[in-house]
Amino acid sequence: MTVNLLDFDLDGLTAFCERLGEKRFRAVQLFRWIHQKGESDPSRMTDLAKSLREKLPSAASVQTLPVLSRQDSADGTIKWLFDVGDGNAVETVFIPEDDRGTLCVSSQAGCAVGCRFCSTGHQGFSRNLTTGEILAQLWQAEFFLRSHLKSSERVITNVVMMGMGEPLQNYNALVPALRVMLDDHAYGLSRRRVTVSTSGVVPMMERLAADVPVALAVSLHAPNDPLRDSLVPLNRKYPLAELLDACLNYLPAAPRDFITFEYCMLDGVNDTPDHARELLELVRQHGERGVPCKINLIPFNPFPDSGLRCSPRPVVLQFARILNDGGLVTTVRKTRGDDIDAACGQLAGDVLDRTDAARRLARMRTETTAPIRIVRPGS
Repeated sequence: MTVNLLDFDLDGLTAFCERLGEKRFRAVQLFRWIHQKGESDPSRMTDLAKSLREKLPSAASVQTLPVLSRQDSADGTIKWLFDVGDGNAVETVFIPEDDRGTLCVSSQAGCAVGCRFCSTGHQGFSRNLTTGEILAQLWQAEFFLRSHLKSSERVITNVVMMGMGEPLQNYNALVPALRVMLDDHAYGLSRRRVTVSTSGVVPMMERLAADVPVALAVSLHAPNDPLRDSLVPLNRKYPLAELLDACLNYLPAAPRDFITFEYCMLDGVNDTPDHARELLELVRQHGERGVPCKINLIPFNPFPDSGLRCSPRPVVLQFARILNDGGLVTTVRKTRGDDIDAACGQLAGDVLDRTDAARRLARMRTETTAPIRIVRPGS
């Protein structure tokens, strides 16, 4: 089996080219062809040495992911379902906005964290994705969009590791993928425009700060340990005090001077005025000066058998008002793609039942991909 060129950051690709007897600048050329131009055929990489073009077909390839389905939301959001083999699939979501095009990328097939409000977590965990499988989602989405928009300019301006899975539990594959996203010879995204979302894997947060400190979003969802234990089981291992310490330790290396806290609004569970005041006290009083942060309130997206409901909008707005009045920058996330189950917490909720995933995916491979309407970011 040939090597997957999407598995390499630039240093890895350089080492691979050296094994083929080629110099570093050839790796840079190859890297640019793959990630800046979307080219996978060595014969069309015109400035590569003929010797390298002849070696590559038998040694390596750009290995993409089969598309099982592609859905188009009325609001312009696009969701892909990618086949990663052995009855597993992952989902990737593109969200066009006035000033950006954001891609939500998966890091695992399923998720082992098991948050109560997350549909993906209810499906169980199958395996980590490889670096190549993480980057294939970006590569395929970017060059699909460029082709359909007839654009030579970059369409995806922001990447959020908020798809299926807990990114920091797949750290060794995640870091090279982030380096490719940031590399000026590849996608050239700024560290502010690449966000890793975590439920609070404290040791890996510390490593990320040292290795590739991108923007950080922490799934908080509760203002105290007993409630968070019930909503985010990982809290039993890394309770709030440890998590907030890790956030403070991350900030000196971060591209922003605050941490984003995600807070899913659950009717009658974590959405009372007392919860809001407790959250305010938690982040303002932790450490010597509190935790610099922004709170992002997320309307819960119901899925079968969750037993949970979304907080009514007046309750969400009251919660936000208490936080804002207390001095915390607070936003309410606009729901996108909910008509195609592409909203936060919905990924794979209607696709993967681990008991019969292989049968379902086999059937989906025979179905025709639905037509898609492309909406240009900013339109």
